[in-house]
Amino acid sequence: MTPAARIDAATAILDQILAGQPAEAALLRWSRASRFAGSGDRTAVRDLVFDSLRRLRSRAALGGGRSGRGLMLGLCREEGIDPDTIFTGDRHAPPALSDAERAGGQAPDAEAALDLPGWILPAWRAALGPDAEAVALALRDRAPVWLRVNLHRAEPGAAVAALAGEGIAAEPHAELPSALRVIDGARRLAGSRAYRDGLVELQDLSPQMACALLPPRGSLLDFCAGGGGKALALAARGAGPVTAHDIDAGRMADLPARAGRAGLRIRIAAPGKVAGQYDTVVADVPCSGSGTWRRTPDAKWRLTPEDLQRLLALQARILDQAAGFVAPGGQLAYMTCSVLAAENEDQRTAFLARNPQFDEILQRRYSPLTASDGFYLALMRRR
Repeated sequence: MTPAARIDAATAILDQILAGQPAEAALLRWSRASRFAGSGDRTAVRDLVFDSLRRLRSRAALGGGRSGRGLMLGLCREEGIDPDTIFTGDRHAPPALSDAERAGGQAPDAEAALDLPGWILPAWRAALGPDAEAVALALRDRAPVWLRVNLHRAEPGAAVAALAGEGIAAEPHAELPSALRVIDGARRLAGSRAYRDGLVELQDLSPQMACALLPPRGSLLDFCAGGGGKALALAARGAGPVTAHDIDAGRMADLPARAGRAGLRIRIAAPGKVAGQYDTVVADVPCSGSGTWRRTPDAKWRLTPEDLQRLLALQARILDQAAGFVAPGGQLAYMTCSVLAAENEDQRTAFLARNPQFDEILQRRYSPLTASDGFYLALMRRR
């Protein structure tokens, strides 16, 4: 595919996403219908789509419209590409520009340049203070790829060497050596022996840093396990027995295979069937995902104020449920991948007020300025 043909494809996909279709579904539909597209084409189109979703407001301003075509025109202007060399109407290129399109578009104002929904900006600024703008701008760029070394299988140095032998360059984090940032060769990971043999798992730095603060021993319940990344991380650090639970069992479908690859034992509890008490309970609750919007940029444009209010109520219910499984003297870890105070500090404060038998041990907020994704941890102990 030519660069112009890739932009034409991205235009159509973006229109579907802006109409309400999830980004991954729209890309998959295009890929299945476009057998002529090679792997390089699919990667390039995906990058065009995701980069434009990360910068939707600023590119819409530059392109003169919040549409696939407007975003692609905005991309050209942002990157200094003459749009008339792309929008030619030739073969698979986008149709030629109109006079109005050539004359339209303008530099984004200060608010649009942050590429966040306007309604969330007051809460964003209140939560992040002087870092609000820098964090917003960091989320306009692609996220780095981080790996977690499975300490049950390998030491960090051995994992780095194994990856290097397959053309994947990675370096350990200065404060957490078991966290590896991939410098080169990320697209080789899925087929690498280091990954297949369970030496490494994909996991962002921020949750790795949060998990490193939890007790490394004792029974553990991952109450909202999802894919089970935290359960696996904590089991590899020595916690056990480890139980994973999620109200949607389908989210844990791959966990047995992942645990087998990692050489770890994870007990899976059926939805709503958790019993007993645990030394540590992790509640990584559903949230806005505002800390991970550079990975799922379509999510930030779908979120509404009503969605956020529903999430806040759900988070409080889950936190109270999870607290019931904490043994006396045990710890409750409340986690989100959000940067908003309403989902983080405010939930912790309200929970402690409702549950005076718990005391705070620590809290941490991570952001692209201090770690990688936005992430929050409040660790509390039951008396």
